Amino acid sequence: MRSAALIAALGLLLASCQPAAQASEKAVEAPAAKRIAKEKPGKKVAIFAGGCFWGVEGVFSHVKGVSSAVSGYHGGSARTANYDMVSAGTTEHAEAVRIVYDPAVVRYDELLRIFFSVTADPTLRNRQGPDVGAQYRAALVPIGAEQRAVAQAYLAQMEASGVWKKPVVTGIEPYRAFHKAEDYHQDFMLKNPRHGYIVRWDAPKVRALKVLYPDHFRASFQRN
Repeated sequence: MRSAALIAALGLLLASCQPAAQASEKAVEAPAAKRIAKEKPGKKVAIFAGGCFWGVEGVFSHVKGVSSAVSGYHGGSARTANYDMVSAGTTEHAEAVRIVYDPAVVRYDELLRIFFSVTADPTLRNRQGPDVGAQYRAALVPIGAEQRAVAQAYLAQMEASGVWKKPVVTGIEPYRAFHKAEDYHQDFMLKNPRHGYIVRWDAPKVRALKVLYPDHFRASFQRN
């Protein structure tokens, strides 16, 4: 038990999600999607990669209609799906979050709008905020044909909108196995509200969600 606790503590200490003074982020009100998601009743799954998964998980955990937001790794093999290897940039994984949502409450196109408004900068390639490397790329991982069609249409709409002054480089990646991250990463913002990275980078995203999308905002954090 002591060894496991020590490993977890070292993981927090050495975590590559670390603040950097030279980086900056700001919320942007992304356009409402013209291509509305036509989703059948029942809970759906979506995967988003947008830099350090703590913030992506934290934002979606405050969205009404989201019943689960799990941090993990997408795009590589099970053998290398661990924090040390992914953080070193030696795998094909991206830090990602797998969410379960009810489209009767929040549609996939609305999740895309929230994601690009307060969570991920679509003009950055292989980085988000202070985190640099392909493991921090922003990417959409559609589950099924409808999500893919909505994602493609929305990225094109974003590029043409003029909201972002630089080209939109976020891509769509085919679904590969999603590997859940280590337990200490789950509900990280809830468990570590005073962590330096959370205070500097992720708490502002949740505040922006509340301001920009009050109808979608849930004050309580949805635990996994």
